[in-house]
Amino acid sequence: MPGYQTKQERIAIQGAHSLIIRSLLDKQQYADPMGEAAAMGISSAAWPMFGLLWPSSLQLAAWMAERPLVANERILEVGCGLALASLVSHRRGVDITASDCHPLASSFLIDNTGLNDLPPLTYRHGNWDDVADTAVHDRHPVVKGRFDLIIGSDVLYERDESGRLSGFIARHAQPCAEILIVDPNRGNRSAFNKRMANEGFALEEIDLSHSLASGEAYRGRMLQYRREAV
Repeated sequence: MPGYQTKQERIAIQGAHSLIIRSLLDKQQYADPMGEAAAMGISSAAWPMFGLLWPSSLQLAAWMAERPLVANERILEVGCGLALASLVSHRRGVDITASDCHPLASSFLIDNTGLNDLPPLTYRHGNWDDVADTAVHDRHPVVKGRFDLIIGSDVLYERDESGRLSGFIARHAQPCAEILIVDPNRGNRSAFNKRMANEGFALEEIDLSHSLASGEAYRGRMLQYRREAV
């Protein structure tokens, strides 16, 4: 037994075929027998967050389902969790890499690609600190190189005063790049916008507030950043 419980559901994605998703049963699940998550700084309270379905991830998946395809574009999803947007993009034939720092994100992604009869999807360990932890990196190949588009959903949940996320994005974005972040109106957005501006990115905010397929109201924004090559 893995020490945690899961469930399997068919998830509706606006603008795309539904996905069969294996996720954690609820936010009470926790299992870190080898201390791998703790070594990465993941607390017991934060441990299950990667494996739950979040409204913002559905918004990002729907956006990627309808975004025009761009030839030879390389895409990276940061803090992917269950990687709905990566799965939708992968099914469209996009060159996308999913990344997260949770030790189980890769195995859940493997399960969910299989459940949807998709070929393997590239996954890389995405520690925003880029800490050179050899033990971790030996087990999980890390994000390398630069990407034309970097996407993420509900990743502004910490104050991040040191600018870990914006720095990670800047290191892995092409000189001319687009960044898409779905944010459910968290209080850290303004500070993140300033950090991204310091990295040379111009911002356009798009209101995503509307009703979800479930009937629940969604309140959030698409933060669309662009940086042009000098």
